[in-house]
Amino acid sequence: MMTRKLKTIIFSAVIAIVFAALAFTNYAVGASPVYFNGSTRKLPIYSVDRSDNKIAISFDCAYGAEYTDGILETLKIYGVAATFFTVEFWVRKYPDKVKKIAEYGNEVGTHSATHPKMSKLGKGEIVKELTTSVSAIEAITGNKVEVFRPPYGDYDDLLIETAAELNLQTIQWDVDSLDWKDLTAKQIVNRIVSKTKSGSIILCHNNGLHTLEALPYVLGELKQKGYEFVKISDLIYKDNYEINSFGKQIKKLN
Repeated sequence: MMTRKLKTIIFSAVIAIVFAALAFTNYAVGASPVYFNGSTRKLPIYSVDRSDNKIAISFDCAYGAEYTDGILETLKIYGVAATFFTVEFWVRKYPDKVKKIAEYGNEVGTHSATHPKMSKLGKGEIVKELTTSVSAIEAITGNKVEVFRPPYGDYDDLLIETAAELNLQTIQWDVDSLDWKDLTAKQIVNRIVSKTKSGSIILCHNNGLHTLEALPYVLGELKQKGYEFVKISDLIYKDNYEINSFGKQIKKLN
């Protein structure tokens, strides 16, 4: 007969395995955990459920602008519109770059004002981070800012709720180029091309060491595979949708 001690050990082992499996799944897909009480943490959009091969490539702009012109020219050559998430201090330091990004037909979203970990902020601080950065962008581009990416990919329910109140959709990514780790151009290309699927949102950085070098191959290979690049605001659904536990935005059936 199984002793109480042995039962306790087996039960503890099973619980540990379940938690380990959940942790691995959330790490692998970048999704937030589902709570055991049946409720779920509010999630940003990591990708979009689409069957039309539309995808989006994005660039976070916080430090430096050395490669930005080259990125813009490459996008133009390949006929691709991208989304650039800009921090307010970058916007104020490089207003000519922000204007050029928009003039080249790309979308400019906010990446906050000061690049903080926003889950550490109160609501008033979040509102300030978003409203001042949006105002700085709109003053230069003349275009409405619709999308927001949290610095470090760090968020909580309060952040997503507050952004929504300000008519901003919170955006993450499901394909990370890891260009910020100074991967080689070939490594960046292989990562992006192998992981992209219909509805993907690709994360790059405007000042990655080998991002510009990799970009023509990324755009060329994905186009050859039949993918169509669009701005994130054109990729996502604006209404009648839900976001599943993996952060995928799904259109609700009427």
